[in-house]
Amino acid sequence: MNILAIGAHPDDVDLLCGGTLAKYARAGHRVTVAIATNGDVGSTTLSRPEIAAIRHQESLAACEVIGADLIWMGFEDEWLFNDRETRTRFIDVYRQARPDIVIAHSTGDYHPDHRVAGQVAADARIPAAVRLVETSLAELSVIPKLYTMDTVGQLEQGLDVHVDISDVIDVKADMLSAHVSQKDWLTHIFDMSYIEFMRGQAATRGAEIGVAFAEAFREVPAYPPSRPDLPPLGHV
Repeated sequence: MNILAIGAHPDDVDLLCGGTLAKYARAGHRVTVAIATNGDVGSTTLSRPEIAAIRHQESLAACEVIGADLIWMGFEDEWLFNDRETRTRFIDVYRQARPDIVIAHSTGDYHPDHRVAGQVAADARIPAAVRLVETSLAELSVIPKLYTMDTVGQLEQGLDVHVDISDVIDVKADMLSAHVSQKDWLTHIFDMSYIEFMRGQAATRGAEIGVAFAEAFREVPAYPPSRPDLPPLGHV
């Protein structure tokens, strides 16, 4: 299968669904990570182009941990909008990755870039399979199944899909550890320990299903149901 995870910022996917992606990659599936913004405001000393270039390299390193492909959309951090340009770019992300399963942000997330990325990912899913929605790439032959991922701080309740990531928690930590500049930024702005926070969130979701560590998701309902032939998320 082809798995596509779409994040607003360079470390979002690793933090919120990195374990699930690691499980798919370990099982031999193709994993693509698409990042909407370039993370160009996350530094106390560097210019925006400088920190954006660093965050691009860090994202490549994080993907390399599990052998994932990276699509770097390059929109400005904190200025992501649901407009024609953005939707067209997301449609081409779908058409480039050719996914069976897509994981994206919740539209109920606390962060505006997360909400917009989640909404555009949902809005681009069907047009990506429509021939007369013309872009530089060919349309999808099948509409993928869509899941939304947990929020930072677990602000949404009622997530109906849990994936046991106990056996890949250290791989997830390695993915996050590639984002050195973001670790420094979060320490500066929130006095937050990056890896400890991730492990705490994964432990909380794990306790909900009786395992050491888990990630939580919601399956987005669709009509007609998309890809009913696929196993549930994370069953690899």
